[in-house]
Amino acid sequence: MSARNDAERFLRAQAAKPDAAIPIGEAALALAVLDRPEADPARCRDHLTALAAETGASAGSDSDLAARIHALNSIIASRYGYQGDSENYDDLANANLIRVIERKRGLPVALGILYMHAAQANGWEIAGLNFPGHFVVALNLAGERAIIDPFNGGRLCDDAVLRGLIANRPLRPEFLEAVGTRDVLVRLQNNVKSRHQQAGRHEAALAVVDSMLMFAPERVDLYRERGLIGIETGNLKAAIAALETYIAGVPRGTAQTETALIARLRARLN
Repeated sequence: MSARNDAERFLRAQAAKPDAAIPIGEAALALAVLDRPEADPARCRDHLTALAAETGASAGSDSDLAARIHALNSIIASRYGYQGDSENYDDLANANLIRVIERKRGLPVALGILYMHAAQANGWEIAGLNFPGHFVVALNLAGERAIIDPFNGGRLCDDAVLRGLIANRPLRPEFLEAVGTRDVLVRLQNNVKSRHQQAGRHEAALAVVDSMLMFAPERVDLYRERGLIGIETGNLKAAIAALETYIAGVPRGTAQTETALIARLRARLN
């Protein structure tokens, strides 16, 4: 159980840090350990270190944006063979960084975390984007910006490619806004949570929400999620407590639905 305990301590320690200070690769690895407490994360940690070092060496010390893109793709996608798992997209292994490293397959956000880790470890400016449905990252240097699709071999995304990823819907400006490290990790875990919910594994889904609250306790929307999933598990008292925390954290008068739900839950307890 020591690996799990270490992972929980690490994640809770991130709660007070600013987004920029959270090491995204290590955080995703800790989340993977929660799901696979029997696993030894040391080899994966060494692999993340190697990815970053080899990417930096490939780009060189005075690299331009094109050289950095090439380095990320040549190391992550070409040398180590990471690619999107389009055949078994909904496999939970695709969102667990330990399994992603073992299989060299993953979801867009899991592969994006590898790109972000390798870039950030070299001091490069990179961020996940608020893009719907398909996670992409933006690499920036000296006023230049490149949007990269880690799921598809690190291809560069112009507007036409991006529109194709959202079924040719309008490309709204907010889709291209950068999001913080916590948002990326929450997006990773939401993939796990939704798959558990779809399969009726509500206790497992609840555990995933709790993992997100370890590093993002200020996200009151997670307490709402915890309450709604808690109802499915039959733990109404815990569900009420979570919904009350949610209500206390949002502007007055904006949680009328949740307030009414609590009243119905209390009636069921009486």
